[in-house]
Parts: sequence; structure tokens; C-alpha cells
Amino acid sequence: VVGINTAIIAPGQAGSIGIGFAIPANAASNVINQLIEFGETRRGWLGVRIQEVTKEIAEIENLKKAAGALVASVGQNSPADKAGLKDGDIILEFDGKKIDTMRKLPKVVANTKVGKKVELKIWRNKKMISKRLTLGRLESSAEFKDKKTKTKKAEEFEIDTLKITVRDINPSDVKQRSLEKNLKGSVILDISSRSPLSGKLNVNDIIIEVQKKGLKTSASLNETVNKIIKQNQPLYLTIINNNNQKRYVAFKLK
Repeated sequence: VVGINTAIIAPGQAGSIGIGFAIPANAASNVINQLIEFGETRRGWLGVRIQEVTKEIAEIENLKKAAGALVASVGQNSPADKAGLKDGDIILEFDGKKIDTMRKLPKVVANTKVGKKVELKIWRNKKMISKRLTLGRLESSAEFKDKKTKTKKAEEFEIDTLKITVRDINPSDVKQRSLEKNLKGSVILDISSRSPLSGKLNVNDIIIEVQKKGLKTSASLNETVNKIIKQNQPLYLTIINNNNQKRYVAFKLK
């Protein structure tokens, strides 16, 4: 058996045009074995939200190439949290397997036996470190809750370089979005279609760090960005998106 058919393209009444889709036999076999042994699926769970490592991020982090999975956030009390993984870590190896792309990590983790002790190779602060953890089970992990964002009128700032309008985080944001009490940053109110952030960020995203340094006020954001441009460096932003998930965005301003 090569695979198990799941769908077929048949746009007209004439029937199939010869293109089908299937689950690889190896993946299906793993699930079948679990169903036979346990009566249910048991997939590995690390407890991190990840994103792609772009060329710009690799350059900033002094990586030789864009590889691995960038940790955007770590779930509370997750295996990753207990092992000491941090936001901004880049996972380059999991249980002896190279993580060449972000997409590879979830597949490797899901196919690793629940409860197995594994070693991770992580790039942090421009050097390689190792962490060991006991893998959890995805089916028993707590779901992250999505919360809608509401804003309250406050002093607005035009960031000319980025062509966006922002304001400081206020107590209403903290309460409504269940943010950290002492969190500081800039809530994006508007993004021009000519902005370098257009398509990368959205209204209500919160910029909390520039070059991994905390942003104290919206008033200082424009000055900070201008300094980075003069140094001819890529801009590296840490943001909290509309779903309260931390993300990293890196790009060069022309």
C-alpha cells in the first residue's frame, strides 16, 4: 500500500481528470497501530507556537542559513515551558532529527512517542544550547483561546518611516485581551497600503519589541526605527497578533 485515497479532482460530469490525493501509508500505519494498541490516537506535544525562520531573521541571529523553527510563544506548563524553552529560541534539532524547515517540526513531534525523553538543539543569543524534556500528549493539552481585541481612544502617533499609526497599550487592552499587567508596546491603529508592514502585520497587532529590546512608548518608536535604518540593519519586530499570539517579523527597509 502506497497511500490511502482521500480526495480526487473531478470538476466536470465526465469524471476524474487523473489527479488524486492520499495519506502516505507510513503516516496511516502509525495511526492504525495506535488505534489497535490504545483505541485512540496519541500524538506528541511540545507546547510551542512556531513560525518560519526567514533570511532576514537568520542574518540578525547570525545563523549560517535560514533553517529551523522559530519559537513565537511557549505554552504555560507545557513540556517546552518546563524544559526552559523561551520565546525567540530557534529549534534546529529535535531528538536527533535536523529541523530544516518550520513545517518539519510538527510532523517530527507528532510522530514521536508520548512520554519519550528527547533532546533539543536550540539557537539562543547567537549560540547553540541543548535542552532535554519529556514529550507530552497533544490530545490532552489545553487549547489556546482566541480573544477579540477592542481599543480605547488614546494619543495617536504617526510613524512616518513605517507609514502606520499607533498608540500605547492601555489598561483596557490588558484587561480585555488578558495581557501581562506590565506589558508595554504600541497598538497598530492603521497601516497604509504603502507601508512596508502591509501584508505582514494587521490593525490591532501590538509591537512590543524592536531588535528584541522592549518598546517603552509609541512616541519613541519612530526614532528607534530611524536609528536602525541608518545602521543599515534589517528591522526585527516582536508583535502580539489579534489572537494574542507572539510573532516575529524581520525585513529590510529600502
